[in-house]
Amino acid sequence: MGGFSLKNFTYIFVIVILIWCSNLESCIARRGRHWRHNNNRGAFSSSLMKKKVKNYGHNNNHGNGASNSNSKPKPKPSSSTPKSPPYKITPSLPPRIPIPDYPPSPPPTKGYNNGGYSSTTFNVLDFGAKGDGNCDDTKAFEAAWAAACKVESSTMLVPPDYTFFVGPISFSGPYCKPNIVFQLDGTIVAPTNSKAWGGGIFQWLEFSKLVGITITGKGVIDGRGSVWWKDQSYDDPIDDEQKLIVPLNHTLGKPPPIPVESELGVKMPGIKPTALRFYGSFNPTVTGITIQNSPQCHLKFDSCSGVMVHDVTISSPGDSPNTDGIHLQNSKDVLIYGSNLACGDDCISIQTGCSNVYVHNVNCGPGHGISIGGLGKDNTRACVSNITVRDVNMHNTMNGVRIKTWQGGSGSVQGVLFSNIQVSEVQLPIVIDQFYCDKRSCSNQTAAVALSGINYEGIKGTYTVKPVHFACSDSLPCVDVSLTSIELKPVQEQYHLYDPFCWQTYGELKTATLPPIACLQDGKPPNNRIQTDHDLC
Repeated sequence: MGGFSLKNFTYIFVIVILIWCSNLESCIARRGRHWRHNNNRGAFSSSLMKKKVKNYGHNNNHGNGASNSNSKPKPKPSSSTPKSPPYKITPSLPPRIPIPDYPPSPPPTKGYNNGGYSSTTFNVLDFGAKGDGNCDDTKAFEAAWAAACKVESSTMLVPPDYTFFVGPISFSGPYCKPNIVFQLDGTIVAPTNSKAWGGGIFQWLEFSKLVGITITGKGVIDGRGSVWWKDQSYDDPIDDEQKLIVPLNHTLGKPPPIPVESELGVKMPGIKPTALRFYGSFNPTVTGITIQNSPQCHLKFDSCSGVMVHDVTISSPGDSPNTDGIHLQNSKDVLIYGSNLACGDDCISIQTGCSNVYVHNVNCGPGHGISIGGLGKDNTRACVSNITVRDVNMHNTMNGVRIKTWQGGSGSVQGVLFSNIQVSEVQLPIVIDQFYCDKRSCSNQTAAVALSGINYEGIKGTYTVKPVHFACSDSLPCVDVSLTSIELKPVQEQYHLYDPFCWQTYGELKTATLPPIACLQDGKPPNNRIQTDHDLC
């Protein structure tokens, strides 16, 4: 006992305390690293969610991924699932076009909200619009757009229960911020006097060089086009397919209407405007609205990518001249669905420069059907590819599904599918016309737009003149034309009914057809001219 002292005991106690604290600190340090690791994993998971690309149907319900904050080796997966879109969309559709770089915009200016900076919603009433249908609200719309243009994901509001009188106007970029919403819940009406249009203008409401622009709502765009239709010129083109209809039922065409004067006593300009046009824009969307009584085309997309149109109503009388429903030109990656289209010309018109167009679940009629072309007019080069039109109802239309080209053109139409088209009292359900001409006379020419890979599946219903009309080029016949499950029955009306017609059309009957289409030639044409570089797209 004499060798052990209080001093020695104190030293031993201090050493024990130091060892215990060292182990505790090591444990705490390990725990800290463990939690930091989990937090980093949660941040990485969150960043992955942010990088997910929106699907083609704009369904943003991706499910909420939650990071696991306990020490279990595997996190519990989320049970939430995305909701289905209103229509089935084929999985092979490409995503919306990535948003490109855009020039920087100036800083926002002082707005109308309590003297501070503008909020993200810009109501046209706050910018001086009256909404009584008589006062000119064009300046107010321009001012509201100028404010919304400076704010990303802003909303320009056209409120319900008001009617806004608006003249020709351009909502344009490229200096506007992306993803602006044009919320149309009221009614916009066009001028009906010639003074507002000057010598004529090609569009009334134009959205140009924008990224992610959306027009949505329950409102109406009313072109009040009847004054233009009554001024229809004697020289205005008519649909050339009248040549297949009028002579057959032994009736004469109606004389053109006598021009009438506008509300100011002056004849309207010869150039008729499109009601709503998009030009040079990425990912434009139009949904929910009604466009009616346009002077000419209702909705046009020119040089656009990633177009989406759904749940839209287009309405004009069946005898309103040249009032196409939706017109596509030089545009790619287009989705149109769930819409009702009634007009005086093509319900949907697909022109040169269009590729990857998908149309489904659409009602068409009255009108001239869904058409590719006319292409190759005035010896021009036309390129159209990868077009799908399916699950469409057509009632009381001139044509069903049609491809039309002028003689003398070049280029090609390839990769076309018309599937599950229900026709009712349609004059010409299936048409290829490579001798199209909207003038009184057209000269015969050797050159032609090449047509290949045209497929018809499940075209069924009733017709009033002729079930099938294939008129292809003598020098460049149509090739790889296929028909499957075609069932077309005549309607006994005043029309004289004709049998299917084929000229220089080669392909395959994959099933028996009703009526029999014996005129389609098997295989390839024996003297098919090889396309030159000028022909190819």
